[in-house]
Amino acid sequence: MRLTVLVPGGSGQLGRDLAALASPSVDVVAPGSAELDVTLTGQVLASVGALAERARETGSAPVVINAAAYTAVDAAETDEERAFAVNADGPRVLAAACASRRVPLIHVSTDYVFPGDAARPYEPSDELGPRSAYGRTKAAGEDAVLGSGASSWVVRTSWLYGKSGANFVKTMAHLESTRDTLSVVDDQVGGPTWTADLASGLMELASRVAAGDGPERRILHCTNSGAVSWCGFAKAIFTRLGADPDRVKPCTTAEFPRPARRPAYSVLSPNSWREAWLTPLRPWEEALDGYFAAGSVTA
Repeated sequence: MRLTVLVPGGSGQLGRDLAALASPSVDVVAPGSAELDVTLTGQVLASVGALAERARETGSAPVVINAAAYTAVDAAETDEERAFAVNADGPRVLAAACASRRVPLIHVSTDYVFPGDAARPYEPSDELGPRSAYGRTKAAGEDAVLGSGASSWVVRTSWLYGKSGANFVKTMAHLESTRDTLSVVDDQVGGPTWTADLASGLMELASRVAAGDGPERRILHCTNSGAVSWCGFAKAIFTRLGADPDRVKPCTTAEFPRPARRPAYSVLSPNSWREAWLTPLRPWEEALDGYFAAGSVTA
């Protein structure tokens, strides 16, 4: 089946990797916020309408994958109104537009909707309890999408890094070249996810949705498998840079305070993705190897 996919947030890490999956059978339109601002109702309605028309003209199936988000976690603590506009109001308008045009919507969310006090990986059905403004606005966005009447799915992911833009891997690579040692928190555990792998998973889901075979479960978790602390992740990055991982020193969250409270444990269970017969993402260590092999970061 031929797909026509609209990706709001196309200039971000995930959006760029989704755009890179364009092929003769997959037409991807990935506007950045300058072209499609999800907080502007008129732009959203026009873009979804154009998507539906383009799909009709080409005989393809339209799908929206929403990668637009306000992701400045600390800044959101003092700018929650703007974060809410992008992370909650935007998805609400987008979902309403999709419902009116009968276009399926896949909305990308985050592990930060959970409180972070679990002792096992979070399942989609676990109770939410965001501890930050960013998490609250993303949780509100999930509710808006799922309550819109649109044919919609929410896909939660975590700890994203990609080729474009700033991310933890690039930050660690820079610090490795400028500092003898550095301290990284060791009491926050999650699942690092390469956006290229996530993009492939989302496109697989989009193909299923377009074919009318979307999963019955409307909330799914998709990350590279496994779990690690930020400190352990930094050590793994140093190792791949050919640097001594012992230069990375563990510290506690209390020793490295930030404006926004981070989940202490936000590992997402892969069960929902597997039970939907979607291809599981590889372990985070293999994904990190692939990221370096692709030349996304150099020492």
